[in-house]
Amino acid sequence: MPNNNPAVRDLVIVFLRIGLMSFGGPAAQIALMHRELVERRSWLTEDDFLRGLSFCMLLPGPEAMQLCTYTGWRLCGMRGGLLAGLLFVLPGALVIGLLAWVYLAYGTVPAVQAAFTGIKAAVIVIVLQALWRLRTKALQTKLDWALSAFGFSGLFFLGLPFPVVILIAGLVGLTQPSTAPRSHATPAPKTSLRGSVRTTAVWSALWLGPLLMLDLFGADFLSSVGWFFAKLAVVTFGGAYAVLAYMSQTIVQNYGWISTGQMIDALGLAETTPGPLILVTQFVAMLAGHAEGGIALFLAAGTVALWATFVPCFLWIFVAAPYIERMSQLPRLAGALKGITSAVTGVILNLSLWFLAHVVFATVSEAQIGPFTMALPQWSSLDPAAAALTALALALAVVLRGRLVLLLGLMACAGLLLSLLLLPALG
Repeated sequence: MPNNNPAVRDLVIVFLRIGLMSFGGPAAQIALMHRELVERRSWLTEDDFLRGLSFCMLLPGPEAMQLCTYTGWRLCGMRGGLLAGLLFVLPGALVIGLLAWVYLAYGTVPAVQAAFTGIKAAVIVIVLQALWRLRTKALQTKLDWALSAFGFSGLFFLGLPFPVVILIAGLVGLTQPSTAPRSHATPAPKTSLRGSVRTTAVWSALWLGPLLMLDLFGADFLSSVGWFFAKLAVVTFGGAYAVLAYMSQTIVQNYGWISTGQMIDALGLAETTPGPLILVTQFVAMLAGHAEGGIALFLAAGTVALWATFVPCFLWIFVAAPYIERMSQLPRLAGALKGITSAVTGVILNLSLWFLAHVVFATVSEAQIGPFTMALPQWSSLDPAAAALTALALALAVVLRGRLVLLLGLMACAGLLLSLLLLPALG
């Protein structure tokens, strides 16, 4: 039976657990939230979760962060959304800050990278398991399967922009009104037009007010950092993966804040920490701040980047989510959301394969096959150690039967142990 009234203390414990274990990018994080909130505790029904996921995929910014905020709001109003969103981001932000300092002081950390290679292998298996479970709820008709295939092939084979894929899926779903009753674990919080205007004003002021103050007081570098990442928060439809190329090119070539090598290192370290992948913005800002003015700007720039990137996530959710809940009850709009949900399963599969390729292969590059351009791994760059760890993670997942913390811990140890065993051979 659904638990309709989770206590705030329970929310804190569960979302802190999600924040501490949310390795592996959005696909893995969505899988983890589904496991914790739908499967283990029944705080949300499958309909609640999938509708929220479809909604968050439509928003600019990191979809996993926004889904976490949405589920907290869905369970406990604005207070729950704040708790969920902050607990999802802050553990990773603290780790990123520490890694940025270690990176500047000592360069890369082989032992940490080895441990996180094991964690990445576990994440691959976790995501694939979650997709296997989700398919029974999200893909029920031939049209659902067709839209899922379109979501995958549109990104993988055709290279369509993510918003275009979602728009087409929504339009197709719009032609298929959904009359199926929706199950709810708990009623959604209500709002009024006056409340929405007030929420928009308050959160817009919280987001942009500090950036205007930086302009006012002549903090040119911090102002540039803040406004760049604020703009990024508005245009990043499709989540972190959709914007990384643009962000990397702009930061390295246009602003010259960091080098290409530092950008690659930043992306690699962000992949191996809990929390949203877009925390790479904090890492980049910290490196740029240190180069500009030492430890003081190191800390200040990281804080400004976090603020500019993540505060708008709360704005989008708290303003729009109540209306999405209402509109989802209308048959045609419910059909549109259902179409988007089906396409999103294909999008998650695409992200999962992208992640798998980058873990198991050292080189993944664009390849032209007939009319299609797709990212394919170079088979000669296969990393046998990463492939072996992935196979081990699959076997352990079967044996452990869902004990996620133990799986992640064992795989971290396995990655470290394997690197120690290989070290003499490489030397």
